[in-house]
Amino acid sequence: MRPALLALALAAFAVPAAAQATNPTPAADSPQLELLPGYAFHMSAQHIGSDDERYVWDTNFGGELDLLKYGSGRATFEANYQAVLGEELRRFDPNQGNYVLAGVVSGTVAGLEVGVVYYHQSRHLSDRPKVVAVDWNMLGGRVRKEGTRGRFGLAGRADVRRTLLNSFVDYSWELDSDVHLRYALHPRASVIAMSGVRLLGTDGSRNRGTQAGVREEGGIRIEGRGAAVEVFVSLERRIDPYPLEFGTTTWLGAGFRLLSR
Repeated sequence: MRPALLALALAAFAVPAAAQATNPTPAADSPQLELLPGYAFHMSAQHIGSDDERYVWDTNFGGELDLLKYGSGRATFEANYQAVLGEELRRFDPNQGNYVLAGVVSGTVAGLEVGVVYYHQSRHLSDRPKVVAVDWNMLGGRVRKEGTRGRFGLAGRADVRRTLLNSFVDYSWELDSDVHLRYALHPRASVIAMSGVRLLGTDGSRNRGTQAGVREEGGIRIEGRGAAVEVFVSLERRIDPYPLEFGTTTWLGAGFRLLSR
């Protein structure tokens, strides 16, 4: 799915966002300033169908915490820890530990959540020597929209960021976008699909041009009273899958994801 299609989907789906149990829509008489009004957490693991023994499992744990709500806007802290496991040294061999930290200040404009994003990512090796730092800091903007129409639910996001500082990598800018679609079969069971596109601009120091990554998912979602679980299959073209190497790798995956509702 192209970035332009993401924008069209967001515009066409201009309906109020559905309320979430962990991040409820405030009533008209709610205070203009509210501390810690909402949160969302996730944990996932997928088995990777790759010929490279460094890539067997991909796991993620993280979430987002609304620090402050002000009128129609909010200030949010986001974090994610990714561990990649292979089979080089042992059956379950963690070889990467990667961190993402981000801060977002946003407000509502014409039914869309529009914000400024400060983004940091650092990548590390596990049980292997690494003396060089691999990290980058970016600043940019975000547009996000969530909504429902009948049995259909849609959530879309697009981040455009410019690099402020980097170490080892050649990234100069990034477009990171995704669209999530859900169709309810039952109040607690849905069919889900996701399409994500990532474009990374480069500064020429590694003798390569703009890099493109894609992720497609399909699966089912089961919701309980306090949490939800998603079981999915995926197809992904990942940019620079190993911290000290440059290139792209394509693989199939299957896994699960636990989510706060």
